[in-house]
Amino acid sequence: MSVRSLIYGVYERRLARNLPDGPRPRHVGVILDGNRRWARAAARDVSHGHQAGADHITDLLGWCEEAHVEVVTLWLLSSDNLSRSPDELVPLLGIIEDTVRDLAAPGLPWRVNPVGSLDLLPDSTVAVLKEAAETTRDRPGLLVNVAIGYGGRREIADAVRGLLQEHAERGASLEEVATLLDAEHIAEHLYTRGQPDPDLVIRTSGEQRLGGFLLWQSAHSEYYFCDALWPDFRRIDFLRALRSYAQRQRRYGA
Repeated sequence: MSVRSLIYGVYERRLARNLPDGPRPRHVGVILDGNRRWARAAARDVSHGHQAGADHITDLLGWCEEAHVEVVTLWLLSSDNLSRSPDELVPLLGIIEDTVRDLAAPGLPWRVNPVGSLDLLPDSTVAVLKEAAETTRDRPGLLVNVAIGYGGRREIADAVRGLLQEHAERGASLEEVATLLDAEHIAEHLYTRGQPDPDLVIRTSGEQRLGGFLLWQSAHSEYYFCDALWPDFRRIDFLRALRSYAQRQRRYGA
């Protein structure tokens, strides 16, 4: 073991022991950013970066379980990403399908829940997502939202559309729907309906923007921006995010 690894291990254990006694997040959203830059820095094909990022997801979920997080939302593919060239997109979708299968593998406790516009995705990807959701539905562990083909604006539009369609099927007029339309009714039609909103949103790679991630749900979230590219994101980085969260006083606009 190198001196650097030894020092790293000591610091990590100390950081874990000395986390503040403040609140811990129930729901953590993670924007897994930087896979392509990581691959290019290593002079490798971007698919190598996407695979390295995918291989790192189980580490994160293990850290979340240790921290007693109940829900994790992973942004794996945005709706905007679907416009990338087929040379990148086709292998990326294959990596995502394999990753979802791995998360739903027998013996694991996690519940896999797809969030996003499934109608934008290839049939093969949709089939994998639906099978994973069905297979893991009754598992007792961490709820893992896999955001694939996801865009925050589209989610809100889909929620409003779903609400209008629901009331139209009941014979309600547009005027009647307008009188009851409020934030709570819209929230009931989001992809994450029934779940707690994210307490903490982490974005890797040094970018300090949401990019459309959980726009509705993150209104009162705390944000943590980390310089590490996603494949290099370490348990120390995660613990630092928890420490930062615990030190904040959430006011919810008050």
